[in-house]
Amino acid sequence: MYDDFERLPANHDLSLPAWGPYTKKYIGLSHISDQSKGVRFDLSLFPGFYRRKIDIPNVLWESGYHPWEAAPDFSCYSHRHELEWKDRVYADISFSQLNDQSRLIRAHLVNQTDKPQNLVLHWLASLQPPRLPGHGEIQIITEVQLPDDAKWIDALDYKELIFDKPRPSDGLVYDGFIRGEVRGQYFTNGSAIGCQFGVDTEDTLLYEINLDHSYQDAVFLLRCQAMQDGELELRLGEREFRFDLESSDTLILAELPIGILSAGKLTVRLHTLSSNGLIIDGFTITEQCTAKEVMFVDRPWSIEPELLAGPVPGTLILHYPEGPYYYGLMWNYSDVEIRQFRSDELDQFARHTVHNHVDAILHGNGRGHYTNVFMRPIPISPESSTLLHGMVCSGTFEEVYSYLSNFTLDYEKCESSYQAERTKLETPPYYPTGDRYGFSQQLMQATLLTNTVFPVYTKRTFIRHNTPGRWWDSLYTWDSGFIGLGFAHLDERRAIDCLNAYMTEPGDSGAAFIHHGSPVPVQHYLFHELWNGGQSPAFLNHFYPRLRQYYLFLAGKINGSTTNTLRTGLLKTWDYFYNSGGWDDYPPQKYVHEQRLEATAAPIITTSQVIRIAKILRMAAAMNEDWHMDIQEYDCDIKLWSKALETYAWDEQAGYYGYVIHDEKGEAIDLLRHDSGANYNMGMDGLYPLVAGICTKDRAERLIAALFDKKRLWTPIGLSTVDQSAPYYRADGYWNGAVWMPHQWFYWKTMFDLGRPELAFRIAYTALELWKAETETTYNCYEHFIVQSGRGAGWHHFGGLSAPVINWFAAYYKLGKVTTGFNVWMLQQSLNEDYTEYKAEFHYAGARSDAFTILINLADHMQFVATGTGCKVECSKHPGGGLELLVTDCLSQASISIQPA
Repeated sequence: MYDDFERLPANHDLSLPAWGPYTKKYIGLSHISDQSKGVRFDLSLFPGFYRRKIDIPNVLWESGYHPWEAAPDFSCYSHRHELEWKDRVYADISFSQLNDQSRLIRAHLVNQTDKPQNLVLHWLASLQPPRLPGHGEIQIITEVQLPDDAKWIDALDYKELIFDKPRPSDGLVYDGFIRGEVRGQYFTNGSAIGCQFGVDTEDTLLYEINLDHSYQDAVFLLRCQAMQDGELELRLGEREFRFDLESSDTLILAELPIGILSAGKLTVRLHTLSSNGLIIDGFTITEQCTAKEVMFVDRPWSIEPELLAGPVPGTLILHYPEGPYYYGLMWNYSDVEIRQFRSDELDQFARHTVHNHVDAILHGNGRGHYTNVFMRPIPISPESSTLLHGMVCSGTFEEVYSYLSNFTLDYEKCESSYQAERTKLETPPYYPTGDRYGFSQQLMQATLLTNTVFPVYTKRTFIRHNTPGRWWDSLYTWDSGFIGLGFAHLDERRAIDCLNAYMTEPGDSGAAFIHHGSPVPVQHYLFHELWNGGQSPAFLNHFYPRLRQYYLFLAGKINGSTTNTLRTGLLKTWDYFYNSGGWDDYPPQKYVHEQRLEATAAPIITTSQVIRIAKILRMAAAMNEDWHMDIQEYDCDIKLWSKALETYAWDEQAGYYGYVIHDEKGEAIDLLRHDSGANYNMGMDGLYPLVAGICTKDRAERLIAALFDKKRLWTPIGLSTVDQSAPYYRADGYWNGAVWMPHQWFYWKTMFDLGRPELAFRIAYTALELWKAETETTYNCYEHFIVQSGRGAGWHHFGGLSAPVINWFAAYYKLGKVTTGFNVWMLQQSLNEDYTEYKAEFHYAGARSDAFTILINLADHMQFVATGTGCKVECSKHPGGGLELLVTDCLSQASISIQPA
């Protein structure tokens, strides 16, 4: 396992190259032009039919292109652009690595019809600044101009921000923002203090600054906006002053005379004296005589490049004023025109101007700019294809000029380079029985790997980030856990990066973890999966303290967490997000919000999930003597929450655990019921104690029966989110009436803990067959599947929550893969190179009387014998071709050895 954790990005960024598929506009190749400013260079290739139409590969809706292949490090990736469905006329466009500063472009244009075709290929280059909320479509940069004796103090550079009335979010600020931070245009650096700061009197900001020199007649200048007239106390050291603030619609520069100030350290305290919502951008101190020199300049980004002739025919150099790089373009097609689109969108404008064969500059709304290398016409005979190569590079002018001068688009050289990088696309060995899923896995892998964008803003910086789909231009905590689980079987480094992106330093008072969306702690399961894949003490030492902090917040123990306010001990996270389990329209969850029951209603999943991650962390804590004191705490927590679920939530008549309703004192009073009298939680949430591993055997059997009952949760395409017999089940819901992959993964893993491998395989096989059918039909990777039709729906290039199809394929078909439930913690493993011998020592967290299952994929067409120490083992073949080990009578520490028979 990778173990150089000191080199992991500390700022939540990813360890990926500057070149990659990071766009948020039109698919292609991007380069991080200026990471500190969040500026990105995009180069997109648009194929089309000559003088007929141009296909615009917009990443925000279905637009005719499909992620096709991808290497984890983006050294090679491609998209298929369908011009005439299905595979009659198409373009496979790929980007592969030449070196750190350049990428090879390859466009394979294919005509599989019996008619000749005239095609075109547009290269569209642009500079894309970060998008900030605010008025107007043109993005604005606000810059402060100061006299020589002044220094600007950004409002976010505080030492402490205290809301007089503590908020649940104080210790878990959304999106990794700092407490009080708001983003928007017209703020210096794009951020300010807002979030209703000042609405409560006694809200306080504290700064510690250093004055380089003394002032004889100082003035304090505060850039702010007040929602209404009010007073603000300013304390400089021991001296007190008052601002009389007037309400305004925009930011103003409020001025307060100070007088003499000495050089050195100075404490600045801003303290609200009246209820008045404020936005504070920052402040400065200067002499009265130079105060008028403090100015704020709003200007649009300079995104139109200087176009410079390249050193040889078929080249062009671009230089953008906002970026530090020059960009060089090179192509090998002769019929080319250089044009410019002055518009921020091409979806309508480029189509509208497709018949403009006269103008070199096409004037649109003027809010953006694209440099167009227009190759036309490109004739292709029936049943034939054309291959075009190109190159893009970055650097100083001299570097780019030299590279364009010396590089040649020689066909053999380009193809050799392309093929060399393409070897990184090779999949690891798997059983021949998995061949039928090869193409559907290829599309899922390409989608998952290339769903990566820049910039995403968190912790006052811009980062590259794995997104479940480009429609969600943001962080997403539980989705990213599943993205990481998928990566775990594609590229360990990507998986570790994905896990690290959501961790915060122990002791972070503003963010116990990076939070966006549903607080389902999938990061702990990713941690468990990675650990069981390869035992690294460095990995454990890096992530355990961070994941424990994450756990302590969900348990309601740190950072002002409000998850544990009920006397029953049942947990709820409504203060942090409306969605308890990612299932947006899950019936009881929806009802709780409609009836405003958030303060008194406890779902089942939250407590169940925290029990399970407590069990995972308990196993991890046993690995280090310094963490042994944590074990007792985990034991107490598990016992308390397990008792609470069994005592207050079980509904004997329904055979489900129900949402528990509490009174104002936090005492349980009833289960949440539908108007019909039915338990409102007949669905996946009502079965989650099974995942936690706390049910009695009788209750577990009832829950398993519900899971696989064709009239209840089991459907021909997998597990429904809501019981089909429930009076509130509906066929047209988003989650209600649909099959999703993520919660099926939890129940699949649970079947191994219960020793029910045949049920685990039923879940996985059904999902893989469903995925195969839809991807082969549409080439799309969808969010969810409609029970009535079995067809995909939702986002079409979805990675995150659909990633379990990668885990299921690996579990049953990938050679060398070992799969366990949640109760197994590997201590050490060994597997020989030809997959014929395997040894493992492990910790088992279940009861000795329970049976559980382990899968291990060893060499095909061989017979093996398995022996156990500290356990009994029965060995048989699983349907994929590997071994299925049924383990019984297992001690807390045991070992297994497998040898050829």
